Amino acid sequence: MTALLDRPPEADPLPSPRRLGSKDMLRLGAHGMLTRPLRAVLSALGIAIGVAAMIAVVSIPASSNKALADQIAALGPNLLVAKPGQTLFGDPAKLPESSVGMARRIGPVTGASATGNIKATVRRNDQIPSDDTSGLAVLAAKPDLIGVLNGTMHSGKFIDAASAKFPAVVLGSVAATRLGIDHLDPAAPPQVWIAGQWFTVVGILNAMPLAPEIERSVLVGWDVAKDKLGFDGHPTTLYTRAQDAQVENVRSVLAATVNPERPNEVQVSLPSDALAAQKLVDESYSALFLALGGVALLVGGVGVANTMVISVLERRREIGLRRALGATRRQIRGQFLAESVLLSGLGGIVGVVIGIGVTAGYALSQNWPAVLPPLALIGGVGISAVVGAIAGAYPAMRAARLPPTSALA
Repeated sequence: MTALLDRPPEADPLPSPRRLGSKDMLRLGAHGMLTRPLRAVLSALGIAIGVAAMIAVVSIPASSNKALADQIAALGPNLLVAKPGQTLFGDPAKLPESSVGMARRIGPVTGASATGNIKATVRRNDQIPSDDTSGLAVLAAKPDLIGVLNGTMHSGKFIDAASAKFPAVVLGSVAATRLGIDHLDPAAPPQVWIAGQWFTVVGILNAMPLAPEIERSVLVGWDVAKDKLGFDGHPTTLYTRAQDAQVENVRSVLAATVNPERPNEVQVSLPSDALAAQKLVDESYSALFLALGGVALLVGGVGVANTMVISVLERRREIGLRRALGATRRQIRGQFLAESVLLSGLGGIVGVVIGIGVTAGYALSQNWPAVLPPLALIGGVGISAVVGAIAGAYPAMRAARLPPTSALA
């Protein structure tokens, strides 16, 4: 200091402060983090939780939508369902017994089948009380039903022309679970108790998202339902497949075709529309959870800001010494801003990794394909860096404004 004061006026001017490069600034920021690792980890944890929540909230619905789209594509979005409505006087209506044949006469229809509701209960054995039905229905079914629904068998076989005349049943996936039957033994096939009679289980169906009522039902042959269970032969649900380009046209004429005398008593629906509506509901919940993830990220940003403010207070002597050695305010400001961005960026990277793990784990548990939108992954790190820059702006400016004399005092 004395040498500087004794310099003659005609001597060369003092050299201007050297500018710090980006690598030097990042190195200084990383050094500030490493000096207090526990505090850095706890601060980054808040950012990581927020980013992980946002990644999971975006990726899990995307995985669900992909699985749903695959199911609809596999089962076919061209399935129409017709059910009886009500008469003009409010009484339950009935579909004509010829409904299936009438539906098949429509040109673009590629297949039609039906089920009929039977007023009977099903139980695992005759010792279970009659009012314990497990919420299962007994339906009469035609042999071509599985083909129209694009269904598949989990085990056994579906009702055919031969078994339709004998006391044999096929269980829906949910019905099989509730009855405690998960496999079939050809040597000793399981039996169920229906309307005071034993029926042999010959098959178990896989899940059918487009026909959930089948999943919760026990299916018996059309003929044996008439002979042994008092079925009147009127279909209660008519399933129709149409050409993809003609679905809406078939939908507009289906009611009048199956019941020409009273088309107003027929309700026609497209099951894939219901799944699409459920998708919209899921997306609305996803938006809510995305907002909650944003709140968690905001809280993490506040934690980073608090950490940086404390860091500035604790490192006043360091700041004063660097200023006395020639560091500019800009360099001090850049040092603390880089530390804040690195701290938040580290939390963002950890959050992305956690989000990927959560998404993959949940998708695997649900048998979904894991979908990870690249924009969400990149955006998670980018948003965390922006939050770090905003959170560190005030502490960095406060550090830059400290006079060297007061900082060293």
